[in-house]
Amino acid sequence: MGKKLEDIKKKIDLTKFVPLEEAISIIKENSFAKFDETVDMAVNLGVNPKKSDQMVRGTVVLPNGTGKTVKVLVFAKGEKEKEAREAGADYVGAEDLVEKIQQGWLDFDKAVATPDMMGVVGKLGKILGPRGLMPNPKLGTVTFEIAKAVKEIKAGKVEYKVEKGGIVHLPIGKVSFEKEKLLENAIAVLKSIIKAKPPTSKGKYIRRITVSSTMGLGIKIDLQKLKVS
Repeated sequence: MGKKLEDIKKKIDLTKFVPLEEAISIIKENSFAKFDETVDMAVNLGVNPKKSDQMVRGTVVLPNGTGKTVKVLVFAKGEKEKEAREAGADYVGAEDLVEKIQQGWLDFDKAVATPDMMGVVGKLGKILGPRGLMPNPKLGTVTFEIAKAVKEIKAGKVEYKVEKGGIVHLPIGKVSFEKEKLLENAIAVLKSIIKAKPPTSKGKYIRRITVSSTMGLGIKIDLQKLKVS
């Protein structure tokens, strides 16, 4: 792997800032892993995450999905349980699932709950919270619109939250995706992040964007040529 990365470094000027479309082409052309790498986007923001009024957090449904099969668990009863199953949820239940998770089972990627189930689900805070799996009304995962929530997650809905260093990391698809599809996903992500700009954020909001693949190098984006419309 080291030699292949060194060879790529000789071909690409990593100090150069390039248009987003070109960056995606570079990543696709220089992918060398034996698996379908994830393409990630890192966005440096002009915010101070230590201040609660400058927290950037949200969700976005990628138009072309993530390329990953997401296992969705739903905490619901009665009609909502039926609705969740019909929408394609992988696991549906109530106290039985809570008990199973308390015993160490965590074979799912996202969790959704109806509001009336949160009293029971709250017992799992210390288990699901640190793993980013706890249902959250702000992220649309605590809702009575169960079918909509499950379908959006299955279709490619991803969550994001600014890290301590003021950076948002998000997947925008797989290297195997067509360039246009990766570009569409990237634009959708940027639109969502721009929409989530805190009113208290002063100065330049988007300061730097880098795109990379799982095993590849980071390609810097030329913000002057970025068109998000």
